[in-house]
Amino acid sequence: MRKEADRRRDEQRDKAPPASHAPELDRLIHERLRLGIVSALAVNESQSFGDLKKLLNTSDGNLSVHARKLEEAQYIACTKSFEGRLPRTEYRLTAAGRRALERYLEHMEALIRATREA
Repeated sequence: MRKEADRRRDEQRDKAPPASHAPELDRLIHERLRLGIVSALAVNESQSFGDLKKLLNTSDGNLSVHARKLEEAQYIACTKSFEGRLPRTEYRLTAAGRRALERYLEHMEALIRATREA
């Protein structure tokens, strides 16, 4: 029984593409805080700067830097407005950001499956 399982595992490994041909993780999303931003926006239509800051337990500067990187990649969109005299920054996930998150999650799921099958 054990030999059969080893044989099947070896066959699967032989069918898998070499590591050099495996798709790369999206490093932009893989960073912890950016993954948190994208994930929060995937389940909410939009989030304010303050809400994201509280949710992710981070500083203004840290959130700003990571949000800007996602915005530059066009993964998120930012809208700035005023509520009375107070500035309000609102973020939403773009279609490109949603596709990038889906690819990232599929990649991570494939890694988990491969690890469990090994």
